[in-house]
Amino acid sequence: MTRKEVEKKVNDFLIEEIEIDEALLNDDALLKEDLGIDSLDFVDIVVIVENIFGFKIRPEEMTNIKTLSQFYDYIESKSKEKKND
Repeated sequence: MTRKEVEKKVNDFLIEEIEIDEALLNDDALLKEDLGIDSLDFVDIVVIVENIFGFKIRPEEMTNIKTLSQFYDYIESKSKEKKND
């Protein structure tokens, strides 16, 4: 899966499921501060990512992910790992 495909899928579910304004979605956006993603949203995101991408997000892996760009990178990396399994 390419970076562009990851970005599109992530942006689509952030807009549709988490109800984040599309105008806020840029690489430098901070997940908590700029996008307003809280712990309840994160629970939803875990389920959505598992359904769309086929892997589980581990909370400990998310501790250093602060921006949307870092989240895209994480999803892309985990998708490639899954593909290689």
